[in-house]
Parts: sequence; C-alpha cells; structure tokens
Amino acid sequence: MMHRVADERKLRHAAEAVLTFMHQHPIAQYWGRSDLASSDMMSLETTRSVWKARADPRRRTASIGMYTHVRDRWGIFYDQPILLNERQAGAAIEGVIRQGGSEDVAQLAVDTHGFTDFAMSLSRLLGFDLCPRLSHLRDRRLHVPRHHNVPGELAAVTDADVRLSLIESAWDELVRIAASVQSGQCTAVQALSRFGVAARGQPVYEAGMHLGRLFRTIFLIDYFTNTAFRHEMQHVLNRGEAVHILQRAIHSGKIPIELARHDASLAAVSSSLTLLSNSVMAWNRMHMQRSWDVLERISSETTRSEDLRHIGPTHLEGINLRGIARYVHRLMPTAAFQSDSPSQWRTA
Repeated sequence: MMHRVADERKLRHAAEAVLTFMHQHPIAQYWGRSDLASSDMMSLETTRSVWKARADPRRRTASIGMYTHVRDRWGIFYDQPILLNERQAGAAIEGVIRQGGSEDVAQLAVDTHGFTDFAMSLSRLLGFDLCPRLSHLRDRRLHVPRHHNVPGELAAVTDADVRLSLIESAWDELVRIAASVQSGQCTAVQALSRFGVAARGQPVYEAGMHLGRLFRTIFLIDYFTNTAFRHEMQHVLNRGEAVHILQRAIHSGKIPIELARHDASLAAVSSSLTLLSNSVMAWNRMHMQRSWDVLERISSETTRSEDLRHIGPTHLEGINLRGIARYVHRLMPTAAFQSDSPSQWRTA
C-alpha cells in the first residue's frame, strides 16, 4: 500500500487537482497572468551515501535538488528531482511541456542557471519563451546577423556574429529535435545534455546557438526598455522564492536514505512536498476569498485590484505544521495527557 501511495503519478494528479481548485476562486485573477510562470530549484538535505547527493555550495551539505514550476497566480504545477550543480535549462523546459494543467505557459521566467542559448531556441520551437534573469554582463550583449548595420549608440554592446545561413541549413534538424521532445521520444534534459558545450562544432548545435542569440537579443531589448515587463519578470521570480520558503517550512530533517535510493521514491518525495504546499496555499486562498467577499460587501470604496497582487497565500502564521504535541495540554486537558512523555500521549 505504501508503494501505491508513493506512486509519482497519483501524487502529481492530486497536486494538480488542488491547483485547479485554487484557481477556481475569483480572487486568483487579481494575482497575475494565467500564461506566466517561473521555475527554480531548491535543495533538500540527505545523507552522503546517496549516489545522487551533491554538495550544496551554500549550505555545504549533501543535498538533492527539487525543481518546481510556479504560476504567476500561485501554485506549483510541475515538480521534479534533479542533480545539483548542473544546468537547469532542460528541467525548466521539461516542466512546461509535461505539465498536466489546462492552461498553457507562454513565458517562463528563470535565473541564470536555467538558461542556455540552445535552450532559448528549443523553447521557442516548442511554443513558449524562456525569459532569463542574467547575472553575467557577457550574457547581456546584443547579437545581430553579420553585416547588419548597428546604430552607433549600441555598437559597444552589440556583436554582429549571427550566421543566418547556418540556421537555415540546419533548420530541419532543429525542428526534428523539438518534435522529438514534444512527442516524448526524448526529454528536454536529454536533448540539452546531448547538445551541450561538448557538441561545439556540430552544425545543429551551432545553428541552435546562433538562433538562441537572436531570441536572447529580442528578450533583452524588451527587458531593458519595457519597465513594466521587467518588473513582471522579477515579480514572478519572487513568487517562486516565496514558495520555496513555504516548502522548507513544511519539510523538516533529511530525506531518508530508503527514499533517496530510487528515482520513483525520490519523485514521490518531490510530488508529496508539492501536494502539501499546494494544499497550504489552497487553504489560505479559500479564507482570503471569504475575507475579500466580506470586504466588498461592507466597504464603500472599491478596493484596488493591484493591491491583491502583493498579498500571497504562503503565510504560515495560522497553520500548525508539526502536530499537536506542543498544544496537547490545551486541546485535551485530561489526566491522561498531563505527562510530558510523548509515548504516554500515543498510548492514551
């Protein structure tokens, strides 16, 4: 029975059902766009003997990465365990095309680790835009086709190094790779591992890199010239960080070694954490909807909808995540529960 409960698909379907319930509330439309999402990784500590464990550079502990996709209207719609200290672009694309929700993602905001030029090409061929927040100045340069006239104001930050003939010659192969990922013949993680830095010099890789530079240039122009767009990308990334804080509050201790040995059980840990996180956010959202309805009835002034965008359902002040041990003397003030021994509580 434990194996059936830990089945990744059942837990993921349950998390998607909770997410659907969350978005049925009218208040959800004030929180953001339905086609915008972000993705990022958080690490959960485990023992060093687990073969998938890698050293977390911040905490300096053996950990496993949990990669989550969060909608702009809150809620996790996809999750997957990954290895630390590796590029996350493949996991970011995989979550968008494998999600079971009914709403498609048009733009996915990621950080520097979730970006490569080849991933920019692949995501666009799959029907959505990868929007990275780039930390390195070398990645913020603009790229245009060769022999293209560049204005003098942009000459210092623009490279005319994109070869359109190379993209045209390998276009059919790029479309074939995207079709293979879309149909499930291979995952996006496998495709980007195959066409990583080690594939430098191959026509398909070079074509994908040059095409990705063009898409990155278009994105950077919008990012630096459109203030509202830039704030929107930053805002949705902050939603992912807020969800990670919630997940760390829910998860305590290390991932047991018996659950970290196999891919299926490790995926079940990730999906279980997603289900609990969505449940907490759904509980908060349900009560926020009730308060919003009461406020609309008694308030003579129209509450500004943009204020709701800054109020999220990730607060934990009214939720007890660690059981009744600390509050048993209030809930059951009987002689059987006056002892400080947890074993006597269980016996009673």
